[in-house]
Amino acid sequence: MSTPPFRCSLSSIYRATPPTMMNSLRRAALRTTTTLTRRTFATEAPGAGLMHLNFNLPQETLYASAPVKSVVVPGAMGEYEVTADHVPIVAELKAGMLTINHEGGESEKYFVAGGFSLTHEGSTTDIVCPEAVKLDDIDSAAVQKNYEAAKAKAASAEAGSMEAAEAMIEVEVNRAMGGALGLTLA
Repeated sequence: MSTPPFRCSLSSIYRATPPTMMNSLRRAALRTTTTLTRRTFATEAPGAGLMHLNFNLPQETLYASAPVKSVVVPGAMGEYEVTADHVPIVAELKAGMLTINHEGGESEKYFVAGGFSLTHEGSTTDIVCPEAVKLDDIDSAAVQKNYEAAKAKAASAEAGSMEAAEAMIEVEVNRAMGGALGLTLA
C-alpha cells in the first residue's frame, strides 16, 4: 500500500508553531511595518524656488535645463504661470507672449506662434514651439501693416474657402503679436 501524499494546511502550520513564537513574529512584523511607513520630510530641496526650463524650436534649443524662477505661458485655455513644484500639466499654447522670469528679477519675452508646454514632477518644464521670436526683435509698424493686409484678404476671400481660413489665421496671429507689443488692433 502506498503512502498518501503529504498535505499541509495553514492550520497545521499554526498548530505546529508555539503561540509565543507567533506572538514574537507578529510584533516584529508590526515594528517593521511601522518603521517602513513612517513619513519623513526634507528640510529644503536643492535649488528650492527654481525650476528647470527646456525651450526648443525645430531649428534650435533656446534653453536646456536652465534654472529660472518662473515662466508665464499663453495656454489655449488661458494664460498661466509655472513655478518650481508646479503640478504636472500638459497644455497647448496659443499665439501669444511667453515670459521667462529669471532669478535676479530680469525677464525675457518671446512671441510664440503656438506649440505645447509639458510640466513634469521635479520642477521641469518643456516648451516646444514651431516659431518663437524675441519681442524686442518685432517691428510694430510691420505688424500693423500685416494685420491690415490680412483683414483685407479675409474680407475678400470666399466664405468657407481655404483662403478665408488662412487669412483668419493671419489676422489672429497678427492680432496676438500686436497685443504682445501693446498695440490696439481693431
